[in-house]
Amino acid sequence: MTNTTPNPELLTPTDLGPLHLPNRLVMAPLTRNRADADGVPGPLMATYYAQRASAGLIIAEGTTPNAVGQTYPNIPGIHSAAHIAGWRRVTDAVRAAGGRMFLQLQHGGRVGHPDNSGLMPLAPSPVALPETIHTPTGRQPSVVPLAMTVDDIRTTVADFAQAARNAVEAGFAGVEVHAANGQLLHQFLARNTNLRGDAYGGSVAGRVRFVVEVTRAVADAIGSERTGLRISPANTVNGIEEGDTERLYPALLGELADLELAYLHLEFADPDSVLFADIRDRWPGTLMANPNLGWPAAMPADGGRGAGERLLAAGADLISLGRAFLANPDLVERLEAGAPLNQVRDKYTMYVGGPTGYTDYPTLAATDGGLLAAQRAA
Repeated sequence: MTNTTPNPELLTPTDLGPLHLPNRLVMAPLTRNRADADGVPGPLMATYYAQRASAGLIIAEGTTPNAVGQTYPNIPGIHSAAHIAGWRRVTDAVRAAGGRMFLQLQHGGRVGHPDNSGLMPLAPSPVALPETIHTPTGRQPSVVPLAMTVDDIRTTVADFAQAARNAVEAGFAGVEVHAANGQLLHQFLARNTNLRGDAYGGSVAGRVRFVVEVTRAVADAIGSERTGLRISPANTVNGIEEGDTERLYPALLGELADLELAYLHLEFADPDSVLFADIRDRWPGTLMANPNLGWPAAMPADGGRGAGERLLAAGADLISLGRAFLANPDLVERLEAGAPLNQVRDKYTMYVGGPTGYTDYPTLAATDGGLLAAQRAA
């Protein structure tokens, strides 16, 4: 099957603060478990990201701002000199290939385990993840996290700010604060994981406070034009139940609208939903939208291009895609040529380490004997 010509707007250049993007396609952050055991990115990660440098922007996978925030084995960190040096090799490789990168800062909160981090997880309240968690010795029952003290909260805010500085030192153009998918910041937002009775819980104003403090601290550390924020309203992954989504996100965006962040990244965006329209109306800056393509259903044959075009027509400025970039290191070139796309082989190879299912997806030029170059020349 050959794709039809894509909406030109998807492949037209745009600006993101000081960055000039050659197209509006963003490689979404994808957990791949390919860092060393100590969280240091290695040469394989540099190859992987450099292969995908034609994306308008790459957002590197969720990376921990401190040791206790680690989720699973082989997750990268950005809180040591070795982490900075490892990521510098990655950003150098991407820059040499013509690309641009942000780094997603992700603290797992209760999505963690002592066998992974060596520490007891910290969370808003002592509410365990309602499922098992992957560790080096296999899946283990989740542990009840320790409720964060106010001092823990202040330390974590500072850790996010320092991680952002480290990311810039490592060569990233900016960072994305991860407040989605049931990770720590999302746990503060949700009523079923935030049972606090202090200023960081209870009311909507209390539950958004931690996210606001982290985002503002990061923006103060490296500049708002280098700071993005990811949210996933009503997403129930990792056992999250927000309870009052329709009130929660207007309050959060109202607290952050004046910051002039680089972008707001909306996950599972639906161009026909009231929620999408409301967020677009409330957010004064760049809106990046990640379409809901279903999982574990097969990736659409167009990789999500059609869904992205509909989101652009509904008011999004940038479109982030995950599986399409995973399976097609030359996704932009394939869309430019109207060429067929690779499908993701299987979920297992996404997370097991090594090059299989990571750096071995074929490019069109390699599989078709340079057909892509010929099409472009024509």
